[in-house]
Parts: sequence; C-alpha cells; structure tokens
Amino acid sequence: MAAYVGAGVAIAGLDSVWLTMTNGALYRAALGALLAPTFRPVPAIAFYLIYLVGVVVFAVAPAVATNRWRDAAWRGALFGLVCYATYDLTNQATLMVWSTPLTFIDMAWGAILTTAGASVGLFVARKVQ
Repeated sequence: MAAYVGAGVAIAGLDSVWLTMTNGALYRAALGALLAPTFRPVPAIAFYLIYLVGVVVFAVAPAVATNRWRDAAWRGALFGLVCYATYDLTNQATLMVWSTPLTFIDMAWGAILTTAGASVGLFVARKVQ
C-alpha cells in the first residue's frame, strides 16, 4: 500500500505540473475541438487508480523483490511507454486529428513519468519495511 501511495503522489504531482504547463501549447494546439471544454475529474481519478495498480505490480513489486532501484526504473519506463503508446498510437490510428509529434512527446512523457513514480514507490516501500 505504501508503494501505491508513494507512486501515486509522485505521478499525480508530476502529471499535474506537466498538464498545466503543456495543455495550451501542446494538447490544445494539436487537438483543438477534440478536447473537452472543462476538466472531468472522475475519469482522471479512475485512470490514476487503475494505472497505479499496474505501476506497482509490474515495476515496484519486482524491484522490491530484487531490492534494486534500476529494476523499478527500467520496468517503470517500459510500462509507461507501453501504456502511453497504446493510447497515443490507437488515437493516431483512429482519429482524424492527431499529431505525430504529440504521439512521440506523450509516449516519452509516459516513460519518464512512470520511471519517476515507480522509483518513488520503491523508495517509500523500502522506508516502510
């Protein structure tokens, strides 16, 4: 549970900064009318709650077992890349308006964000043990 909360605080905090800084210049500029006029918190919270299960199961728990930060980092990066690629590439394949640069930027962000979240989750799990 500690790893889940630690990863959650890190990911939510970093992602809120990212989205606040990039919403207009990156997402709104590329997607325009596809974006909702206002933020919808319920689906966002549901995403984070589900996503964090994956971060803990696929990145933090194996790193706790090996007691190696590198395992949390590379597994977090891979999990983030795969999840964000699923979203971005599916959108690019099916939507009329989707930007290739946005796909690559968002996939990179998913890898970076999840690396940080998994690393913090491991750190918190170690402190609690």
